[in-house]
Amino acid sequence: MGESDYLIVGLGNPGDSYEKTRHNVGFIIVDELARRWDCSLTTEKWQALSGRVSIGCCRICFVKPTTFMNLSGRAVALYAEYFKISPDRLLIIHDDIDMPPGRLKLVTGGGAGGHNGIRSLIQSLGTQDFRRLKIGVGRPGKGDIHPDTPVEKYVLSQLSKDERMLLDERMDILEQGIKYLLEEQPVKAMNLINAVK
Repeated sequence: MGESDYLIVGLGNPGDSYEKTRHNVGFIIVDELARRWDCSLTTEKWQALSGRVSIGCCRICFVKPTTFMNLSGRAVALYAEYFKISPDRLLIIHDDIDMPPGRLKLVTGGGAGGHNGIRSLIQSLGTQDFRRLKIGVGRPGKGDIHPDTPVEKYVLSQLSKDERMLLDERMDILEQGIKYLLEEQPVKAMNLINAVK
């Protein structure tokens, strides 16, 4: 892989019991993008499932680490090293409890913010200067979410019907925003994605 290549990583936990949970929105989005772009995520290597596809002049490697969330960085670092992917060509898609359900935010850098998957990535990559696509899932005590629900139980619970509908409604915007990113138009990508509250 070379200068026009990207690594797009969805964070989540492996196994059927986690499949439709809030903590797995990264997996959900990568699966849908791969489906839309006719890419099979069937290669098992370095504790991850992956698939490669060309979009325009870019070659993309989709990655879903099959370690648990807390160890995601190990797999991603191996892929980034092998394919010689610099941090600016790495996009991590993950849940964010500090944003309301359905809110989208494309950012570069920043700390882990309590997200164990991001913490693992920063440790394994030795940098926090990679792009992140944050997907809001809400936090207990905010909005209509009951404050007595433990955070861990909440993120490991299944998305509600309304939350899944919000996610589905945003897929076209997510897809277009990521295409802008691949076309070297990061400002256009951020303006489109970050406008979704």
